[in-house]
Amino acid sequence: MEHSDKRKRAFALLQEYTKSESLIKHALCVEAAMRWYADYFNCGRDEMEKWGITGLLHDFDYEKYPDPDNGPCNGKGHPYAGCEILREQGYDEEIIEAIMGHALYTGVERKTLMAKTLFAVDELTGLVVASTLVRPDRSLHTLTSKSVKKKMK
Repeated sequence: MEHSDKRKRAFALLQEYTKSESLIKHALCVEAAMRWYADYFNCGRDEMEKWGITGLLHDFDYEKYPDPDNGPCNGKGHPYAGCEILREQGYDEEIIEAIMGHALYTGVERKTLMAKTLFAVDELTGLVVASTLVRPDRSLHTLTSKSVKKKMK
């Protein structure tokens, strides 16, 4: 799959702010899930790109500004700081609003299907990865839905 210039720019921004391999993997997982759901909901190609970029960037500022109450954006960190950076760089306001809405403590309502999906997918991908890491083979390919459901208990 060849990536668009927008996606390449977003990935470069992620790498600029995120050095942790596990956080980058998380971003890639959320991006993949968001793209899958965009396809599932019959979004067009441009919308699918927007959904993927939203997933990719949703936590890009977390490593640098993990504390929501301490950061460069009027004293606030993640995701406030990241959203301000995205705004300064000209990212779509729908992406910014979805990213703000993925953190409950912001109080930002998830109004769009993209924002609601990001909120769900963020947690879901974490559960799937955690379920994979406790398996003997640590392989996503052998993971079953039954195994994931057991981890939910």
